[in-house]
Parts: sequence; structure tokens; C-alpha cells
Amino acid sequence: MRIGVDIMGSDHGPLVPVRASLLAVKELPEGVRIVLIGNEQAIHDALEQEGGDPALFDIVGSRDDIGMNDNAAKSLAAKPESSIALGFKLLKQGELDAFASTGNTGAMLVGSVMVMKPMPGVLRPCITSILPKADGSFGLMVDVGANADCKPEVLFQFGLLGSLFAKHVYRIPTPKVGLLSIGEEEKKGNALTLAAHALMKGTDRFNFIGNVEGRDLFHDKADVVVCDGFTGNVVLKALEGFHDLVKKRGANDPFLERFDYQNYGGTPVLGVDGNVIIGHGISNEHTVKNMLLFTRKVVESKLHERIHEAFQ
Repeated sequence: MRIGVDIMGSDHGPLVPVRASLLAVKELPEGVRIVLIGNEQAIHDALEQEGGDPALFDIVGSRDDIGMNDNAAKSLAAKPESSIALGFKLLKQGELDAFASTGNTGAMLVGSVMVMKPMPGVLRPCITSILPKADGSFGLMVDVGANADCKPEVLFQFGLLGSLFAKHVYRIPTPKVGLLSIGEEEKKGNALTLAAHALMKGTDRFNFIGNVEGRDLFHDKADVVVCDGFTGNVVLKALEGFHDLVKKRGANDPFLERFDYQNYGGTPVLGVDGNVIIGHGISNEHTVKNMLLFTRKVVESKLHERIHEAFQ
């Protein structure tokens, strides 16, 4: 297995992802090889600073890399030798089993759709976020930002994609899929959720349990919560802001700690023809390490193949 990691995407510079890769190598089995993609001199300098052996990695040199403020659609085409563009090129050519980055999220999504392409039958690829549950388990929310505007049939597919992710990566045998709305009754909601509910009701493609409300997110009512990317991103950012606020006020609770994104690292782009993992730009080395360990888990789960089979 070969996992490519974007060394130039971190808000903290190349040192953090290099440190993360060195930490990950200690926990990954021998059959997993990390490919460092970025400015070659910066990679060697960071390895030297950390006392890391370059022989532990494959190194692919980049130049003219994509920054956080670059236009996502234009920069990917204008900078073919950037770390993100090279990562997608190697993944497309089959030289990587997965590509992970904490870089420009827009560029990662554009590359996922324009280079890797959605799988046949998938209308809109999507991204997820973990929902910690009060009983110690985890759920998923999908979509959390890739698609601000959705049609009912897209939400239906999110339910299927999220269910496959929960089943094959998180080993939930029969994931319960709920539709986020303003009431549990099927006649509650806006035009989008009403139409999506009608499509999901009675389906045999996944285990649909009906509408869920915001207060249900952290209980075991649903394992997968489906919503459009606009709603999901607002929920996600509100939870992150609330977590940071109560931490600053001195709160110390094990359940609260499970809301810290640094514990999870990244999310796959579900529905594209390859394993693409996106992480936070502000991630520290432990978060990026977790992203790489999670990437291995996604590859080993054969999630990509399972989604392909489901949409044939």
C-alpha cells in the first residue's frame, strides 16, 4: 500500500506533516509506504531537523504549490507541478492507493471531481464529519460542506454513501440512516427534506429510520445523519466553536474531548473514483498522523470498491 501525503498543505509549513509522517511510520506495518509530496529541499530539511531517515519514504518533488488563498478551480490547472496536482496525478495513474492532504480544501474537492471523477452513478461526491455519541460510539454527518445546494435524489445518495462508509470503515453492521429536519414527523421540513424523505421512505438500499432533529445528533437514534452541505457545515462549525468556547472556560469532560477534530484527522471524499482524504489545515502533527492511520484504514476497508459495487 502506498499513501501519498501533501507536505505543502499545512498552515504550519512542511515541518508538521513531515513530523506526522515520521510518527505514522512507527505505527504502520512494513507493507505501507508513505510518499512525501512537496518541495524536495523543504522535505529533506525537515527530515534532517527531526533526525528522520529519508530512506523511510518515497519523495516526489513539487514546485509552485497551491496556497490556502489561491483560487481552487484555476490554481489546480495553472499549477500542474504543485503537491496537490501531483498527488492526484499519481493517484489517477495507480501509483498511489490513497492521497491525503490538509491543504486547500477547494482544490482538493476540485481535484476529486475533475481529476478522479465521480464514480458512475454518483451525482455528487460528499464529505463527512464524526458525531460523538453519549454511549461512547460514533455517528456520521453527511454532507458537511462539499455541496451547499442539493436536490432530493442527491440526499438519497448521501444516505447510501454514508451507510456504506459507516458499515465498512466503522464496522456498524446495519447503520441507521436519519434525515436531518425540524421535526421527526415525515411531514415536517422544507421542500428539500420533504421530497428527500419521500425518496428514502421504504428504500431497501439502506436502513432509513426517518427524520431526526438537531437534539438527536449525539444519541443513538441514527448512525448516519443526512443533510445538504450548507446545513451540515453550519452544524459542524457551530460544534467546533462551542467546543473551543467551553474549553477556554475551563470545562474538562471526557465526552467533550471527543468533539476535538484533532482526534480524527480527516474525512474521505465519498463517491469519487479513488481514495482521497481531506484534513484541517491547522492540524498539528498528531492530527496529521491520525489522518494517515485513518487513510490506511479506509484503503484496507475496500470502501472504494464497495461504493462502486453499490452504484453499478
